[in-house]
Amino acid sequence: MTLLILDSGRGSRMGDITDSHPKCMTEISANETILSRQLKLAYSAGLKRVVITTGYLSEVLEDHVRTLDMPIDITFAENRDYDTTNYIWSIYLARELLDDDIILMHGDLVFDSLVLDDVIAHEGSCMTVSRSSPLPEKDFKAVIENGKISKVGIEFFDNAAAAQPLYKLTKKDFCTWLENIIAYCESGIAEKRTCYAEKALNEVTDKCDIRPLDVGELLCSEIDNADDLEEVSRKLDSINRRSVYMCFSTDVIHSGHIAIIKKASNLGRLTIGVLSDEAVAGYKRFPLLPYEERKTMFENISGVSRVVGQRDLSYRENIMRLRPDIVVHGDDWRKGVQRTVREETLVLLKEYGGRLVEYPYAYDEKYIEIERRSLAELSTPSIRRSRLKKMLSIKGLVTAIEAHSGLTGLIAEKTVVCENGGARQFDAMWISSLCDSTARGKPDIELVDMTSRYRTVDEIMEVTTKPIIFDGDTGGLTEHFVYTVRTLERMGVSMVIIEDKTGLKKNSLFGNEVVQTQADIKDFCGKISAGKRAQNTADFMICARIESLILEKGNEDALERAFAYTEAGADAIMIHSRKKDPSEVFEFVERFRAQDDDTPIVVVPTAFDSVTEEEFKARGVNIVIYANQLTRSSFPAMKNAAEMILRNHRAQECDDICMPFKEIIRLIPDDIKGDNYGR
Repeated sequence: MTLLILDSGRGSRMGDITDSHPKCMTEISANETILSRQLKLAYSAGLKRVVITTGYLSEVLEDHVRTLDMPIDITFAENRDYDTTNYIWSIYLARELLDDDIILMHGDLVFDSLVLDDVIAHEGSCMTVSRSSPLPEKDFKAVIENGKISKVGIEFFDNAAAAQPLYKLTKKDFCTWLENIIAYCESGIAEKRTCYAEKALNEVTDKCDIRPLDVGELLCSEIDNADDLEEVSRKLDSINRRSVYMCFSTDVIHSGHIAIIKKASNLGRLTIGVLSDEAVAGYKRFPLLPYEERKTMFENISGVSRVVGQRDLSYRENIMRLRPDIVVHGDDWRKGVQRTVREETLVLLKEYGGRLVEYPYAYDEKYIEIERRSLAELSTPSIRRSRLKKMLSIKGLVTAIEAHSGLTGLIAEKTVVCENGGARQFDAMWISSLCDSTARGKPDIELVDMTSRYRTVDEIMEVTTKPIIFDGDTGGLTEHFVYTVRTLERMGVSMVIIEDKTGLKKNSLFGNEVVQTQADIKDFCGKISAGKRAQNTADFMICARIESLILEKGNEDALERAFAYTEAGADAIMIHSRKKDPSEVFEFVERFRAQDDDTPIVVVPTAFDSVTEEEFKARGVNIVIYANQLTRSSFPAMKNAAEMILRNHRAQECDDICMPFKEIIRLIPDDIKGDNYGR
């Protein structure tokens, strides 16, 4: 697409303002001329090729353009007969440079950047009009018939709207107009070189499809005299005071971000909201840079007036506080997890007359590659291992769901739900001994050896980035446990949970129905301490799982053990119960918190599943593990499918309960580098 700016004339009605330079060089603000603003907005809108017709003081104009040093391909077409011809002759002289879709504007036209964005985004050909403005006596009007522009000129009033010479023309429509311009200019009739180019257009509008684009009250005005200059400058001042808001979650700024920031800053005084670490981690991925560093990053970008925090994915709090005239966002949020955020934003803006401006999202391969590299970094052992502690400090409450294979790991990684104008996802994955054993058809008695368990961890890590909490059963012998710690730490696991039992492992959910022996406090403390001494980093966590309530020994025993274990170096305490009534768990948490405010408390609410995460957090719990729900839900579904096939002697009946294979394929990456994890 080529931008054609008609700058040949002198602008004699401007008086002595244009004695030393063409009208397009008239200053409209402290740091802008008409032309510099046109070129700046064109570049921000993505126009990279410009043809400027010159005439009066052409060398002065060309020097002015060079001093602007714009990264645009600019070509000049000089009309040396500017004082005896009109711009129809300038277009004729530039005809060889105009083999493209065209944005055409007069050189004295000043407009809101929103107007240019709408013109460029319009499908097909268009001309800017304002149906709400009074019809001018001596300026352009456009006659509109059957939704199309049929005539343009100063003499039309019936079925007309005020119009400005800002067009978008498809190559077909422009060539149709240009052919008649050529016919006019080569006719040998002097009057056909001094008329408006629109006179040639009016003869061929039946062969074109030019639609009116109503810009309403937005600035789109020619400057013909000093009064126009004063009025336009006043409107520009109002635009510059207009408040604009946009929000970012990114921690890697690329050229696409800079481009949209420039476009947003052209709309007024730009405030950028930086999403909190908690909100980013909950909706997208764990931020590589913390909030304060991301905030500083945006504070140092040209065009940004100020930077504020945005606590939630929802814009509600900042919109109600700042009441921006315009909110800017990429059009990618029209679908996906942010769709409800967009809908809420539109409702809030409508309450006071604000406007949402959406720009096309930049799906550039180099930007996607940046995100891939960021995700790859999150999956490295050192980064992944440290994230659980960081997540606890950011959110206070972390949720984990079990994963026992690469596929269930992908479910844990990618499942996101929209809720209350925001998004929710799991923070971590729990690799359960029970589920790992069950997936192999073996009992949960530590029968699956650690080498096999590590292979499961590898399979999950290969396709995910979230932190992993590992079910270490009893930890085995202390001498063996130290090697387990070192291996898990080296792999990038964030936490191992070991239970204070001895002997052949029995699942805790059986309670006293089977013989289970709780470990001696001193011995278990020794195991914890040995594990902590074996660590090489401060990021890895050892959590002591207390079985006192499972074995019906009560909270006195549980608390005694909890304080002893933390004294021995345990980074977290897991309290377990098989009762549906959570009272004894709540009592433990309350009494533990009375003496220890800091040590994270872990719960696995398989039995007491009516308690919400919000209540757990309010009571002082820090990690909620959904330990077996994916396994328990998948096996009945698979059994049901198998029975349906057996009963019907075919697979058709069970197809309705089966996930389409295309959706499974979308979930599974072809390879790690090729997957963008939903961008």
